[in-house]
Amino acid sequence: MVLRAIRGATQVSVNSSVAIGDGVRELLPAMLKANGLEVDHVISVLMTATPDLTADFPAAAARDVGFAGTPLICAVEIDVPGALDRIIRVLMHVESAKSKDEITHIYLHGATALRKDLAQ
Repeated sequence: MVLRAIRGATQVSVNSSVAIGDGVRELLPAMLKANGLEVDHVISVLMTATPDLTADFPAAAARDVGFAGTPLICAVEIDVPGALDRIIRVLMHVESAKSKDEITHIYLHGATALRKDLAQ
């Protein structure tokens, strides 16, 4: 097993605790599933939210899907003019036997526009 980083992002519909939570509860399990991982393989998770998402911390929802014992941190994404609104980004550090080229990065909903080269 080696340390790998997995990227993910999703766009939520509104700035609400429910929407932020639903987005995180969809994204994190999708990242694990696509890479054949369990929560125990996760070392840490960094999450950012665009400045327009203030209703809740993405990490709160991560705890709902099994990440309570995983180090989590949230930050505000850089407020670049013209950037997509309501985006939650994730950088997940994991132990994996996969090579960098075998890692699957997950971009959901409107966030697929961020990395068309990686989006499903």
